[in-house]
Amino acid sequence: MYKEHPLQEIVKLQKAGIPAGIYSICSANEYVITAALERALKANDFILIEATANQVNQYGGYTGMKPADFKNFVYSIANKIKFPIEKIILGGDHLGPLTWKSRNSAAAMEEAKELIKLFVLSGFTKIHIDTSMHLGDDDKEKRLDTKTIAERGSLLAEVAEKAYDEIKKSNANALHPVYVVGSEVPIPGGSQAVEDKMQITRVEDLYETIEEFKKAFNSRGIEYAWDNVIAVVVQPGVEFGEDSIHEYNREAAKQLCDSIKNYPNLIFEGHSTDYQTPKALKEMVEDGIAILKVGPALTFALREGLFALNYIEEELFRDKEDVLLSEFKQVLEDEMLTYPQNWETHYHGDNSKLKMARKYSFSDRCRYYMPSKRVAKAIDRLINNLRSVDIPLTLISQFMPIQYTKILSGSLKKDTEHLLKDRVVNCIDGYLAATNDSADIG
Repeated sequence: MYKEHPLQEIVKLQKAGIPAGIYSICSANEYVITAALERALKANDFILIEATANQVNQYGGYTGMKPADFKNFVYSIANKIKFPIEKIILGGDHLGPLTWKSRNSAAAMEEAKELIKLFVLSGFTKIHIDTSMHLGDDDKEKRLDTKTIAERGSLLAEVAEKAYDEIKKSNANALHPVYVVGSEVPIPGGSQAVEDKMQITRVEDLYETIEEFKKAFNSRGIEYAWDNVIAVVVQPGVEFGEDSIHEYNREAAKQLCDSIKNYPNLIFEGHSTDYQTPKALKEMVEDGIAILKVGPALTFALREGLFALNYIEEELFRDKEDVLLSEFKQVLEDEMLTYPQNWETHYHGDNSKLKMARKYSFSDRCRYYMPSKRVAKAIDRLINNLRSVDIPLTLISQFMPIQYTKILSGSLKKDTEHLLKDRVVNCIDGYLAATNDSADIG
């Protein structure tokens, strides 16, 4: 077992002037995780997979999984493809009272304490402590002060440390968790309305966050835990909405990025880096934003792959009465209309615009519907229908041109699931190019 956390090695390299980094997969989709593990196996690299407090918590979250369930889910996929478990870093994202923010602070923080405890006990070693949101009895008219955020965060760090002490009783070599503090401006999963001018984190706010957290850790008597805080979440000017993207501008973020050089043990973690260009991702890592979080872009790519396969299926089987079509696109639309709670506050406009957003929005709210029984059944039928035939290269060229080129070069099998996963790999490769110079891209 590694004595030092692999992410601490990235911090050391960054501080030595080497633009090292890692991308973080925030997804509970089996195809996405499988594609990412297979790609990491090829790259011979660590992989960081995170679950958010909404996806996975003590009540199951929207995935129905508790932290131990999610770990077993990821490990089961890894075992199938013979990916080494010791190279998987599991993380908890936005761990705090977010899911219970409507409750009063005492009740919400009790839930958050249980959440953090279960994540650590389940073997998650990258813990993002997020206490940045107003709780039920906080004054919503006032900005939540940094001192309160830090005090609540230090309470959760103390719980995490106690949970780690429990683990050490049965495993003396257990890897100590590392912590990330702070929170980006927009909500997890993308902004609901991207403004014309993105507000980059002010340097003075960064300094205040770091100093208040450090002070809170010391006041609670867990100053030793501060040594395991490796990153601060900031807003470097990247975001996406329904149909727009704020691309990273390194000149605009220069003052912020230069400021982290004052802290020898800290790097930046960038959230909502989805849909950034490979060039922008590379620049972010070079500028000290060494942990790049990505989620919706991966399931967006998966959805594109499923739509492409659905078009191929229709071309092949539309006139064959003995084949029951998957009708995946329509099933997904019907499910979203039947249960609108996962998209209705995120998408805006008339019926035509809403219909377009449900399918194609960068926010990718349709990812919440992929696990539903009807949608999962349609995906299975789609895959099985296409497995029954030799898909013509001409149709792959028409609907999945990048995969067509890879098939011709011999780097991709002409198999339905390989086609689908490779569409996700297209997205992953941009992150690998930014974070791993030795990775074989393409």
